[in-house]
Amino acid sequence: MPGPLSHVRVLELSRVLAGPWAAQTLADLGADVIKVERPGAGDDTRAWGPPWAGEQSAYFLSTNRGKRSITIDFEQPEGQALVRKLAAEVDVVIENFKVGGLVKYGLDYESLKAINPGLVYCSITGFGQDGPYAKRAGYDFMIQGMGGLMSITGQPDQEAGGGPVKVGVAVTDVFTGLYATVGVLGALAHRDRTGEGQWVNLALLDVQVAVLANQAMNYLVGGKAPQRLGNAHPNIVPYQAFATLDGHIILAVGNDGQFAKFCQVAGRPELAQDERYATNPARVAHRKELVAILEMLLEQRTSRDWLGALEEVGVPCGPINDIAQVFADPHVQARNIHQDLPHPEAGTVPTVASPIRYSATPIEHTVAPPTLGQHTDAVLGEALGLCAADIAALRDKGVI
Repeated sequence: MPGPLSHVRVLELSRVLAGPWAAQTLADLGADVIKVERPGAGDDTRAWGPPWAGEQSAYFLSTNRGKRSITIDFEQPEGQALVRKLAAEVDVVIENFKVGGLVKYGLDYESLKAINPGLVYCSITGFGQDGPYAKRAGYDFMIQGMGGLMSITGQPDQEAGGGPVKVGVAVTDVFTGLYATVGVLGALAHRDRTGEGQWVNLALLDVQVAVLANQAMNYLVGGKAPQRLGNAHPNIVPYQAFATLDGHIILAVGNDGQFAKFCQVAGRPELAQDERYATNPARVAHRKELVAILEMLLEQRTSRDWLGALEEVGVPCGPINDIAQVFADPHVQARNIHQDLPHPEAGTVPTVASPIRYSATPIEHTVAPPTLGQHTDAVLGEALGLCAADIAALRDKGVI
């Protein structure tokens, strides 16, 4: 069944993560995504291995499912002309060059808008199109630091192992890709009503500040910059990891009723009646002494014992899995999150399915991330009407 965006064609001029993540999400929703890559090299992440599936790096595979790859050298005027012709035939362009980086090629928004007024053009940069940092390159790691995320991630400075820590996945890039997808969908809805395209701009730093969420508001309302709390939560207690007799579990008590149930299971029902711990605000105020009591209780029983007893009474809790354990989890397997896709060189390659579940237009993953230039001839013939001789001539010149 066609996806909800099967009527949309996307031209992707981006590489690495944020832009390709947005384009892959649109491809998951059914859009025809044409990824333009450099001849001979392609997206930087093609070389970011090991590990490899055939000659494809795992990194590249993670963010290019469902696309078609064409190779065009738009350093050459003929290559620029080809990309402009493609841009005239698409609904969306996604690019993540530095501010103004595509102007010299005539591939910036104003140039392409002139030939395709309904175009939705999405630019992803480190710091946005204006402001004192606009000309700087932006990378996820540095943005996690500049945007405050590392100030609230890791153990407190005064504790062993304390200090700033980045998140284990490039979450600023991923969030930016998702916000870019939302922005593109909103612009397409506007175009459907008015016929008017527009320029959608995303900045990694803007996104990182936006996803500080409650921690940003904790500062703006309270006037005090939040600090690193390790695995603890700034607004809820107990909501953190605890050591058990044989490992660790996460205890995620979200309300006073759940805390009372936990105290019953722990054999300390009186804690829920103590005015210091009876309500969440009181527990936050007395965090240090309460956590010390809970640490002594939890280390007396095994993780399996705690998880079984707490799940039985509806207290949120869970194990701390490594990634191998994640994919071995029976629920993850039942949700069919790991899928294998046919690949022209590697036989099959794995993918992590989109988490979006539609009732009327279910997402189906059938197209593996492309090999470099796999679809150049097909796209140029189909979208631009070039014949085999025209394509061969462009290839002889090194344009494609």
